Amino acid sequence: MALTPSTMQALGSLLPEFSLPEVRSGKLVSNRDFQTLKGLLVMFICRHCPYVKHVEQELARIGRDYAASPLGILAVSSNDAAHYPEDSPENLAAMADRLDFKFPFCYDADQSAARHFGAACTPDFFVYDGRRRLVYRGQLDASRPGNHEPVTGKDLRAALEAVVSGGAVEAEQKPSVGCNIKWKPGSEPPYFRK
Repeated sequence: MALTPSTMQALGSLLPEFSLPEVRSGKLVSNRDFQTLKGLLVMFICRHCPYVKHVEQELARIGRDYAASPLGILAVSSNDAAHYPEDSPENLAAMADRLDFKFPFCYDADQSAARHFGAACTPDFFVYDGRRRLVYRGQLDASRPGNHEPVTGKDLRAALEAVVSGGAVEAEQKPSVGCNIKWKPGSEPPYFRK
């Protein structure tokens, strides 16, 4: 397990275009589905990563807490399922059912979404405002497996509250850390290569 930080993309970056199949329904989900909302949270997660397992209940809670709000939420897995079969669309669907996700969970088979967002790790969080500009990229909170900090979602929730209320998102942001996205052999993006 390689501990990898998020790339901390430039604030103000425009939401990338995407069209991805949802693992439970098979329906395509695209950036256009979120046009009328006040903001959008995009989470890069997977099933097998211990960092995601550590926070998965909080991710489900965030989905429930914001289900009736003017905020869109989307989860994406970009891991190479050929080498990490636990992250196959079928297993991701089982994860979404088990956690009762209230948001779409999509599979990025060609890993293009991860590249366009600049995602590097699981979990990796990106929050866009109503103008579809990046206002937050960073950690869920200070909790990590084994550090005994409670999982509260504090940092991400503060950004979401600011977007929903029309307030300013705190500019000082700490990177998320987790397992690296499992790129297909030889396809690691330049920002990932050391």
